[in-house]
Amino acid sequence: MKKYVLAASVAAALVAVPTVAYAVAPPSTPAAAAPAKAAPAAKPSPTTAPIRIVEPNEQVDAGRGWKVWLTEEGKHWSGPDGYENFRSVVDGNIDLSRPGVSHQTESDRSGSFHSGVYYGTKNAARVELTYSDGRKTPAILIELPGKPGWGAWYVNTPPTASDESPGVTLHDTTGALIAELRGAPPG
Repeated sequence: MKKYVLAASVAAALVAVPTVAYAVAPPSTPAAAAPAKAAPAAKPSPTTAPIRIVEPNEQVDAGRGWKVWLTEEGKHWSGPDGYENFRSVVDGNIDLSRPGVSHQTESDRSGSFHSGVYYGTKNAARVELTYSDGRKTPAILIELPGKPGWGAWYVNTPPTASDESPGVTLHDTTGALIAELRGAPPG
């Protein structure tokens, strides 16, 4: 019974908060607002983790009983209890012409499974979860062959004492931030 209540709660949360799946462009600072004697900004460092190329419908073991797979239509995932879900990249809800990132979370006592879609760029190289205390957790990226301009990411995190929703950042091959989804503080 607890599994069904948890599944219904997760499904209700996903339906009730559809805006969680949309990205926010990174903020820009006008040159006039910068201090006159500002030190030069450090160059972003490139990533070294390769994106895993998967065949359509190839199920990837994402740990703790989770599986992720891609089709031409989008990202699919299933949980330890066999529950399956889908995030489309062709239904018009994602603007593939602009870089962005989405975030879906499934949590229980053992921790959280985070996943999403990154899109609008062929230069994606890294996705990270960022918490308000500065902790960063890198995700694993998968794509279909041929650099389609979108892919999926996933990561498992341990249970936390708060109900904070982390921010998600998408970085390019030089390490530069290209899209950001802001998290929600606990409470």
